[in-house]
Amino acid sequence: MPKLYSARKVLKGLKKAGFEEVSQKGSHIKLRGVREGKLVTVIVPNHKTLARGTFGSILRQAEMTRVEFESFL
Repeated sequence: MPKLYSARKVLKGLKKAGFEEVSQKGSHIKLRGVREGKLVTVIVPNHKTLARGTFGSILRQAEMTRVEFESFL
């Protein structure tokens, strides 16, 4: 069973991967970064524990694999 991450840990990993926090609306934090030459926007809900599907969606938005993401933690 894969481990679940908090929003704080996901934000930390994405920032190490080169994403920057742009804005926040309610509990959703918007980050932007450049991946493979194009601008990518990622929305992360600021929750204590992110659901598996939500985490998968964040990785798809960021165009990262789970292994690549975990290398930044």
